[in-house]
Amino acid sequence: MSQVVELWEKIVPKVREGVTGIGVWTALKTCVPVALEDGYLVLGVPSGASELGGHLRMPQTSRLIETLASQEGGSALRLRVIDGTTAQDWEVTKRRDVERRRMQEAEMVKMKAQLETRTSWDSIYEKLSREFASTPNRSLPQSRARFFDAALSIISEARRELGLNDEQNERNFARCIERVSQYTEIPSAYVAFEVLKRAEEI
Repeated sequence: MSQVVELWEKIVPKVREGVTGIGVWTALKTCVPVALEDGYLVLGVPSGASELGGHLRMPQTSRLIETLASQEGGSALRLRVIDGTTAQDWEVTKRRDVERRRMQEAEMVKMKAQLETRTSWDSIYEKLSREFASTPNRSLPQSRARFFDAALSIISEARRELGLNDEQNERNFARCIERVSQYTEIPSAYVAFEVLKRAEEI
């Protein structure tokens, strides 16, 4: 703690010389040096005056603070402004950062899974189109029946492999069902019934 206080006391006069505006000066006067940790100079503003942190985060001000802190500290430092002025407030902020990163990573995993699923169902959709295009005499009902049987196998196998019964997955699955229904003139609900039966879901 004493190290960060000492560093801040050395550079704050130079910071004041390099900035203008009552808001910035008030922020510099009000903020408290909290920590030097993991390449960050952490400054805290009182919880009831959190708007002052915005003045410290302005690009010109933050760059000046980072430059002077890095020069005085002997290594590159980034500025982090937090709500609260104690070490405990900094610990709370770090825990929130961890939770935010965890949620972001979980969301990225979810988005990646959705994209992969969409791509997989897109390939099934195209495969059904190719299957129908290669069906001889497809205007005849018996030919469409053979296509129907092949399509059921294609979709049910994909259904078993892809799983992931979320909304996006279900919509892409339904899109393939509708394509078969369109080609065969069989109601989509019946197509879905036969697929789910082959996939052993009903």
